[in-house]
Amino acid sequence: MDVSWATQESEAVAEKVLRYRRDESGWKKCREVNGVSVSWRPSEEFPGNLYRGEGILCGTPEEVWNCIKPVAGGLREKWDDNVTSFEIVQSITDVLCVSRTSTPSAAMKLISPRDFVDLVLVKKYEDGTISSNATHVEHPLCPPKPGFVRGFNHPCGCFCEPLPGEPNKTKLVTFFQTDLSGYLPQSVVDSFFPRSMAEFYPNLQKAVRKFHH
Repeated sequence: MDVSWATQESEAVAEKVLRYRRDESGWKKCREVNGVSVSWRPSEEFPGNLYRGEGILCGTPEEVWNCIKPVAGGLREKWDDNVTSFEIVQSITDVLCVSRTSTPSAAMKLISPRDFVDLVLVKKYEDGTISSNATHVEHPLCPPKPGFVRGFNHPCGCFCEPLPGEPNKTKLVTFFQTDLSGYLPQSVVDSFFPRSMAEFYPNLQKAVRKFHH
């Protein structure tokens, strides 16, 4: 994969995801449970929704990040039931890679196993925020795989943000806009994302406690 193209593309995605983070307009709340809030608005990228999840976790931004960072053999596969496997297809720089994520069947088997091939950029901001920023790409080492429907992540990511005055807490803000493809009823998609995003937070909190305390 061309390094200069990948660098430019990933920076453009990071700018988009940062814009989602800063833009408070047009969000409609669709789920609020145990301090986790999920909102949506129509996607500008595809005929679906952009989802935003927000919640506060016990643990420093580094501890939270350590449980979700995109690395081979990382902790994510160990605790996240929505990830069957995560592999680095190509390391482009120490903060930029192409990954393949596979997910199990979901929604009482209505959603069959998926895989996603993404260009992923890790960014650190001056205030201590750590973010991942991703979008779908094609890669010669990742042709379609039997048994998996190829899904497409449009610009998405997460922000592990320090909370002023609370050094052992992290505000985690996540953004998803995923085309699951494969002729799914829209109602299945619309109920799946808010639920799985809301479940992600308590599962991640358990992981942070397990691996860091």
